[in-house]
Amino acid sequence: MHSLTKEIRAFSRTNLRKQCTRVTTLSGKRIIETWKDARMQVVEAADLNDGDACGYVQDLRLDLQVGVIKPWLLLGSQDAAHDLETVKKYRVTHILNVAYGVENAFPDDLTYRSIPILDLPETEILSYFPECFEFIEQVKLKDGVVLVHCNAGVSRAAAIVIGFLMHSEGLSFSQAFSLVKNARPAICPNSGFMEQLHKYQQCNNKANGTLNNI
Repeated sequence: MHSLTKEIRAFSRTNLRKQCTRVTTLSGKRIIETWKDARMQVVEAADLNDGDACGYVQDLRLDLQVGVIKPWLLLGSQDAAHDLETVKKYRVTHILNVAYGVENAFPDDLTYRSIPILDLPETEILSYFPECFEFIEQVKLKDGVVLVHCNAGVSRAAAIVIGFLMHSEGLSFSQAFSLVKNARPAICPNSGFMEQLHKYQQCNNKANGTLNNI
């Protein structure tokens, strides 16, 4: 297990492409997450010049599609997490919020764990796995239902759920990815997360003494 931890920490980020991410908070404030001079910067979208735009087309439609990975494990966007009818429909008891700058909508009614993660290829998503996995496993033990979400429910939250299935179910990356993709077709972890998930499988294989590289 120690060797697995060392390999994860030693994972190189030098070849990963940088990008910026648009986030809309619960209050409607639009911000941009980006990196400059090796430091994360968060600025309001209104403060950016046209030349600084990320190239995203704003989509105001609500995304209330929830991927049912397990009866107790759900994946979705902040729209689903902020929609009371959707939360009640799926009997959600806990929410794992891995977005940056997205508030929790129902703190008096649900149990939350907020772990802000930037949707950047160079973000070390593997370093967040232990805390996220522990929370998900605790919900399962309590017979609860957990919704994992980020901003769009496409990259960060999807990577966490894929990694959790690899960890808890012993699935290969391709098996876990297919399962999550079937449940929520919109998922598309960024290139850095995909590379790290492949690395995670290789580390798991070595830890388990297997040669499976599916």
